[in-house]
Amino acid sequence: MTIRKIAYQGEPGANSHIACGNVYPDWQPLPCATFEDALAAIADGSAALGMIPIENSIAGRVADIHHLLPGSGLYIVGEYFLPIHFQLLGIKGTQHEAVTSVYSHVHALGQCRKFIREHGFAAHVSADTAGSAREVAEWGDFRRAAIATDLAAKIYNLDVLAANIEDESHNTTRFVVLSKTPRWAPLANGPVVTSFVFRVRNVPAALYKALGGFATNSVNMTKLESYMVEGEFTATQFLADVEAHPEEPPLARALEELAFFCKELKILGVYPAHTYRIESQARENGNPDSPSPAVV
Repeated sequence: MTIRKIAYQGEPGANSHIACGNVYPDWQPLPCATFEDALAAIADGSAALGMIPIENSIAGRVADIHHLLPGSGLYIVGEYFLPIHFQLLGIKGTQHEAVTSVYSHVHALGQCRKFIREHGFAAHVSADTAGSAREVAEWGDFRRAAIATDLAAKIYNLDVLAANIEDESHNTTRFVVLSKTPRWAPLANGPVVTSFVFRVRNVPAALYKALGGFATNSVNMTKLESYMVEGEFTATQFLADVEAHPEEPPLARALEELAFFCKELKILGVYPAHTYRIESQARENGNPDSPSPAVV
């Protein structure tokens, strides 16, 4: 039987590695040094899918992906929300009191700021969380600890000195599942998300007019990110998520109106809404028992 591979950015034990295992437990995770390498692995067939973080509830958007995804030639076929938990990891036999320095990715350090300050640790930035765990294991120094995952502790044979040290309990990362070929979710088969990129014409009120169709057609837009492209201050590209299917009349009309005011419009994916998204909205609307769609 051919083993299917799913690419992710980072070293073994990273949160992206955990996401791969949670969603595709029978697939082989393929670690990649950079986001570019992960996207290239999907594009050249080294991996059939990719698990890529796109935004975090605390740190915000993953900027590299917003720039890389539109030109990658890849498509979004699913989403996954992973609650983020960080552990303080040291070599076997380390006493918590012996630690003076902690190492991790800059975002992980920022998301554990209260814990680091409370214990007076010196914080050092590493390339990623799992990489910091590997380094601590290699150094063999009781004074140095990593902020990483439970999985990293198992892989690199480290002790968990303190568990769940993140500052905020709602810390969650949203991942998108990428594929070389588009795979639209079927129509009328549960809640879906449509992701697309567009560039508006450089004329007054172009964005206002372009987005008007979503309001008049009652299409819920849950994400709208803007960023410059090609080094031009006047060339702005937008990435948007809406909760609707392009084959449904409301979104079809909204996209038709959007296209009239755009220089470019490309649908990146039409995929099932993850249960976390639906449950969060149900809680906001006071309906915690709302049914959940199928998970990717």
